[in-house]
Amino acid sequence: MRAGWDAVLARTAFVGGPDVTEFEHEYASYVGARYCVGVGNGTDAIELALRALGARPGDECILPANTFIATAEAVARAGATPVLVDCDPDTALISVDAVAAAVTPRTKVVLPVHLYGQAAPVEQLRGVVPDGVAILEDAAQAQGARRNGLPAGALGDIAATSFYPGKNLGAYGDAGAVTTSRSDLAEAVRLLREHGSPRKYEHTALGFNSRMDTLQAVVLRAKLRRLEGWNDARRAAAQRYDKLIGELETVHGPVVAEGNEPVWHLYVVRVPDRDAVLAALHEAGIGAGIHYPVPVHRTGAFAGLGGSFPVAERLAGEILSLPLFPEITAAQQERVVDVLSNAVRRRHDT
Repeated sequence: MRAGWDAVLARTAFVGGPDVTEFEHEYASYVGARYCVGVGNGTDAIELALRALGARPGDECILPANTFIATAEAVARAGATPVLVDCDPDTALISVDAVAAAVTPRTKVVLPVHLYGQAAPVEQLRGVVPDGVAILEDAAQAQGARRNGLPAGALGDIAATSFYPGKNLGAYGDAGAVTTSRSDLAEAVRLLREHGSPRKYEHTALGFNSRMDTLQAVVLRAKLRRLEGWNDARRAAAQRYDKLIGELETVHGPVVAEGNEPVWHLYVVRVPDRDAVLAALHEAGIGAGIHYPVPVHRTGAFAGLGGSFPVAERLAGEILSLPLFPEITAAQQERVVDVLSNAVRRRHDT
């Protein structure tokens, strides 16, 4: 990677160029798509994918209430209307039945989120939406995940991903990408990311400035070669947690949907009196977190959407993300679960 950075610095070519093109080819091959278009960040990736699909004011885009706000934000920025639905109570993935009930003649796109590192049931969603409704995957948490043997990022019509540093495949800053096997969608995203310009000083559409930095492409190319190994290490760590958590009566471990091979971007459990348990973990120096504490419709930005999504709301008060990264040791995980067990027991006893 150092040699790649030195070459970029020597050429002073910091945007675009062969490193970005090579990464696009390599990542497309990795996810099993024909095309990859590098962009500035994951939120832009969703918005540009929506615009490539033709989403505009008056169109509705269905997405889960339990997701990071960027999913809904990108829909609103594209001018379409976010339509929230509830999630599956076991997996926390988007509910297929809820999507089917939310479809209207204005539905343009269904936007499932591959949450916590496992893929949403895209093939089931395809079966409950009318022809002409596109499926856009939010694949930011599932780089390397598979469903029924097929890779996330190539399950729908188009997919968006983020290479924010905390992702399984993370850059040294912001970066994102759109993947698809449709040439028309790939061409539309390429046009939009470059000020709507097919060539210098020619602008055929109102576009954006959302290009991948060359230095980030160098980092991502180097890290992509290691991603499968890192994901395997995450899977091994998740299996250790499964065994340790299985011994705790009041802690519910994650449920993997049939057909899924997760990459464990996050290891999320459900606990009673979550905030007190989280405080105990933090007091012990354990970096646990919450993903996500506020469903989209409860945020100030999207309070106007209204609606009631009881599963997402209940989960938001129970979920707890335990530390998980490729280098975590068995001893570290045992300490995490020991502190977790004591915290849960104290809350139960009181």
